[in-house]
Amino acid sequence: MSIRIVVDTNVVIGALIGKEYSANRKLLELCFSREFQPLINYTLFTEYEDIINRPSILGLCKRSNEEINILFDGFLSTCELVKIYYLWRPNLVDEDDNYLIELAIAGNAKILVTHNIKDFSRSQLKFPQLQIKQPKEII
Repeated sequence: MSIRIVVDTNVVIGALIGKEYSANRKLLELCFSREFQPLINYTLFTEYEDIINRPSILGLCKRSNEEINILFDGFLSTCELVKIYYLWRPNLVDEDDNYLIELAIAGNAKILVTHNIKDFSRSQLKFPQLQIKQPKEII
């Protein structure tokens, strides 16, 4: 059975613009092989899409737009769409990231994978069953 995870946008972007053998890239490979089951909702999908298509991000990618779209579409095909029915409002430092915690709780994720560990660890509302980890800690 796959481990249910939420993958923050900074990890997906890191996989696209980072080195071929980075922890970010390896995490996506583990999603492709079904070791991890990434969860997504419409908010996270639109954030992924918005940031991936920014000229400043595209300029950092060593791949063509077509290759980026193939990789992104492949990753999305591994994701499970989760509907959020209850807003927990954990009051994170960056309020715009609250939905990631809500997605993780609604989808029964074990891990939220991000490079912003500090922002998530200062939540006013704690969820002990949810681990906040960087990609290098789980691959």
